Amino acid sequence: MFDTITRRRSDVATKNRVLTAFVAVLAHLAILTALVLVPLWYFTPALPSPSQIMAFVAAPPLPPPPPPPPPPAAAPSRQARHEPVKATPTADRFTAPIEPPSRIEPEKLADARGTTGVLGGVEGGIEGGVVGGIVGGLSSALPPPPPLPAPPPAKPAPVRIGGQIKAPALISRVDPVYPALAQAAQLEGIVILEATVGETGRVESVKVLRSVGPLDAAAIEAVKQWRYSPLRLNDRPTSFVLTVTLQFHLANRPT
Repeated sequence: MFDTITRRRSDVATKNRVLTAFVAVLAHLAILTALVLVPLWYFTPALPSPSQIMAFVAAPPLPPPPPPPPPPAAAPSRQARHEPVKATPTADRFTAPIEPPSRIEPEKLADARGTTGVLGGVEGGIEGGVVGGIVGGLSSALPPPPPLPAPPPAKPAPVRIGGQIKAPALISRVDPVYPALAQAAQLEGIVILEATVGETGRVESVKVLRSVGPLDAAAIEAVKQWRYSPLRLNDRPTSFVLTVTLQFHLANRPT
C-alpha cells in the first residue's frame, strides 16, 4: 500500500513538471513574438498606396510577307515529249548536205589568165597578181629609209714605247726649274714620270711613278712642254706612252 501511494505521488509530480515546462515554452515563444512584431509594427513606415495603375499596350508585330509565287513550269522539250527533231535545210554552200546528191558535177575553175585575177585571189583583182596580195595594190611605194650613219671608228689605245716600237724624236725639250725651297733644303733626287703623247706629238698627261716631294711639280711642268715627232703605225698617227727620268743635282742643272 505504501508503494502504491508513492507511485501515485511520483506520477503526479512528473505530470506537473511536464505541464510547467510546456507552459514555460509557450510563455517564452509569446514573449519573443511580441519582441519581434512590436518594433515592426511601430517603426516600419507604411508603404504608399499607388494612386493610379498605368497600363502600356504595344501594337502587335506585322505579319510576315506572303511567300513569292512559284515560277511557271517550263514547257517540256521535244526530247521530253519524245518528238523527232526536224532538220532545217540551209542554202549555205559550205554546209555539208544531209542527203546524198543524185550525181556529182565537175568543179568549174576560173581562168587564171582572165581579168579576174589569179586563182584564189581577190574578186576584181589585177591580172598577174599574187595570191593573198593587197586589193588594188600599193598606190605609191614608200622610199626606203636612209642608211644609218656609220659609227665613228674607235680611238686606238696608246701604245707603249719599247721592244720593236721606238720612241719618236724629241723635237722640243724644256728643262725643269730647280725649286728655291729644294735648293735651300739641299734636296736632290730622281723623279720618274710616265707621259702620254697624243697623235700630234704633244704631251697630253703626266703621271708620277717615283716622287721626290717638292721636285715633282717642277718635273711635271717641264715635261708637259715637251714636243715629239708623231708616231705612225700602219701609216696612221698613233698616241704612245713613254717613261721620262729627271735627275736633280745641286752642283749642276738637272738632266
